[in-house]
Amino acid sequence: MTTTDFPNMLIGFWHDLLRPDVFWQSGALVLCLALALFASRLVRGQAPTEGRAWRLGRGGLKRVAFPLVALVLVLLAEALLRRHFHTHLLALAEPLLASFAAIRAVFYVLRYTFGNSAWLGPFERLFALLVWGLVALHITGLLPDLIGMMEGVSFDVGKQSLNLWIVLQGLVTVLATLFVALWLSGMVEDRLQRIEGLDGNLRAVFSRLSKVFLILLAVLIGLPLVGIDLTTLSVFGGALGVGLGFGLQKIASNYVSGFIILLDHSISIGSLITVGSDRGLVTRITTRYTVVRSLSGVEAIVPNELLVSQVVRNESYTDPNMRFSLPVQVGYETDLDLAMRIMVEAARAQPRVLAEPGPGAFLVEFADSGINLELGFWIADPEQGTLQLRSDINLAIWRSFQAAGINIPYPQREVRLLGTPA
Repeated sequence: MTTTDFPNMLIGFWHDLLRPDVFWQSGALVLCLALALFASRLVRGQAPTEGRAWRLGRGGLKRVAFPLVALVLVLLAEALLRRHFHTHLLALAEPLLASFAAIRAVFYVLRYTFGNSAWLGPFERLFALLVWGLVALHITGLLPDLIGMMEGVSFDVGKQSLNLWIVLQGLVTVLATLFVALWLSGMVEDRLQRIEGLDGNLRAVFSRLSKVFLILLAVLIGLPLVGIDLTTLSVFGGALGVGLGFGLQKIASNYVSGFIILLDHSISIGSLITVGSDRGLVTRITTRYTVVRSLSGVEAIVPNELLVSQVVRNESYTDPNMRFSLPVQVGYETDLDLAMRIMVEAARAQPRVLAEPGPGAFLVEFADSGINLELGFWIADPEQGTLQLRSDINLAIWRSFQAAGINIPYPQREVRLLGTPA
């Protein structure tokens, strides 16, 4: 049935309401929907199978099983009843079921690709409204008139003449190919994550390169499908180049710096770095910025350009082990051998302090108020913080010094008055 027959179909459907045909059509439609609901429940009850591709296909089948099965059954019912009854009600249900299946399929892929993003909810409602609006225009026969109006609004881009209908087709086609490209990039990323022995930075590089390549390929495929010559994009490409040269150079620099960081392995996920006044663990590296989570839980978003152009202290670049020191001052009357032995034993008692290289105590200098000693020790997990460890060692030294009678002196000054009268 063509689009011009839809107004006649609606009129025929109104007449069918006054005839017994409507009961046969209603019964057939209810039966088709009930069978489709039963089939969809059978699909949901199947045993799960491992694998992202299978999970995606099975999940999508669950989402569209009911409207697709119902559509197939309605088409069969219409073919059987058409010989004896009018089937205007069944013909009206077909585009509704088809649009319902399309909406469910599109948004299942979107939610599987982007997760539970905040923008998906409003976009889903807007997309559903547009689809149902197109279905309504198609049923009422107004869609060809609307397409004709859009085709009448034409303009020239370079040497090619375009109109609103072609632009709309190109937009829809590019969006569809982009969704497919994002889904494929997700599949590639999942496959890369399961490759054992592949460096994490290389996984991120390959994942982003595949995403960029697939998105570019989607645009190059989508536009020619609707008859848009790719040479017409030269104007926009020139404008984009000028924008990159002036206003977007920082973004381009951060983007390139992100790939440099991932490729040269100078910084990776889990590295303990210090850049400027920010010190913490690298939790995420994107194309524009790197997230550094401090030991207090505060996350700093550092542009990738800074990590390439400035000095970055990577405390876990080649070896995660780090040395820390604690200064201790004792009086001149102290048994230094005993004091240094107590300091070393206090460090060895802590499970986080490495046995090799082991802790050591050293005499640093003879100061004004006492003798300065230093306790040095190594740990393998600086990302866990050192404040609690320092506190535990200092408390152990303090208790042992108190038990051994070792004095930690106060600042002392001796003042002599010369030339005072008798």
